Amino acid sequence: RGEPGTKDEPQHIFQGKVTLPLLSDMEIASFVIDKNTSEEDAEKAIQRFVPMLEAGKSVAFVIKKGALTDAPKMTYHNSNPMTREEIIRHIVAAAGDDLVISTTGKASRELFEIREANGQGHERDFLTVGSMGHASSIALGMAMHKPEKKIWCIDGDGAALMHMGAMAVIGTAAPENLIHIVINNGAHESVGGMPTAAASVDLAAVARACGYDSAVKVGDIAAFEKELAAASDRRGLSFIEVSAAIGSRDDLGRPTTSAIENKRAFMEYLTK
Repeated sequence: RGEPGTKDEPQHIFQGKVTLPLLSDMEIASFVIDKNTSEEDAEKAIQRFVPMLEAGKSVAFVIKKGALTDAPKMTYHNSNPMTREEIIRHIVAAAGDDLVISTTGKASRELFEIREANGQGHERDFLTVGSMGHASSIALGMAMHKPEKKIWCIDGDGAALMHMGAMAVIGTAAPENLIHIVINNGAHESVGGMPTAAASVDLAAVARACGYDSAVKVGDIAAFEKELAAASDRRGLSFIEVSAAIGSRDDLGRPTTSAIENKRAFMEYLTK
């Protein structure tokens, strides 16, 4: 990610720039694999690394994008009927002009395109680009400092697991104007679809244990719409876990505005 000189997402640029120097600073020997690396080259690197490993040291292979051309193609799926984009479309309808904080990855990309399709602006939405797991904490801060506004947080299951401690903090703070929605497809879909542990975890039960006033789990549109309406009308901390299918449109785009533009437009909207 973030290979210098290669176009990439903004959150990857610095990461890519410091990868090799950081490994060097930690005295971790590294070898870069690209599309021109032969098996013989890789074997020589392994042989060079063997004494280091035997001495208890760490080593690293840094693999450039496109280097593993014969890597097996994996496909992940589940039996949940609702797509994430369909779920977000219903959230947008329920939220109206309220503020929306959305998690990193495809969820924010779909939210952006739904606004475009609706002919709406993007100033109501804060797209949490790259900061996986932090959307709920950002939403908590917004809810605490803007108690007169309803705050909707669109979260992912992988993100919720990554910073599950945030749920305890949210439950303790107990803002009455926050609606925390976790879209659970049991997968890290934005980075390949690899399974998460969330498929076998009752996140709604976790939320109840953390002190949320209301925490439910739904699996179909009718139940989801009912809970969205109830959360919108309720004065209290709400949590909705909604089961989703794995997958997205092949033509799903990316936001056409920068992260800085998104932030500034959101801040301006807050002053109205």
